[in-house]
Amino acid sequence: HTGVGWSKNISKTPENSKTVQTDLVLPGDTNSLNTLFGGELLARMDRVASIAAIKHSEQIVVTASINNVAFGEPIPVGSILTIEAKVSRSFNSSMEVFIDVWKQDKINPKRTKVNEAIYTFVALNKRGKTVRVPGIIPQTDLEKSRFDAALRRRQLSLVLAGKMKATDATELKAIFDWFEEQNILIMAFCFYTTNCI
Repeated sequence: HTGVGWSKNISKTPENSKTVQTDLVLPGDTNSLNTLFGGELLARMDRVASIAAIKHSEQIVVTASINNVAFGEPIPVGSILTIEAKVSRSFNSSMEVFIDVWKQDKINPKRTKVNEAIYTFVALNKRGKTVRVPGIIPQTDLEKSRFDAALRRRQLSLVLAGKMKATDATELKAIFDWFEEQNILIMAFCFYTTNCI
């Protein structure tokens, strides 16, 4: 099944796209401090995330953006590195893929989370034209949280790029309204208690 002609009513779960890669950090992958090059980690995450996007869309995919990368701590040579990627949300022809990265050493089997990132991919047909991708139905609380946050990130990106009016960014408006409400409550507290500077 190539995915050609799939029904746009079909949706998948994030678990359907789950892709995991486990590998060693070798000396050729490291910098002068014997820790993994940041660029090497970005490339590994890109490959794993692209496979997750291919599994979801059943199409050719290209990296559209790297929305967020948080380098938590160094990954020394000899570490066992595990990268897990899942599609967190899809929009027409694009997919947001959330990536978690863990390290462990050869002696201690305990995994430590060292990185997370968000990549966006676009699905293309063989002629290089964008194609629609299946929707996502999140199952776990974490998947639901990432699914909801993906819409806020998308709206923020579109507003910043001038492709969406701020007034049309309904998810962002809800956040700004909440902050405005909190600010009013703080000002009222200050007025009635004189406890604010």
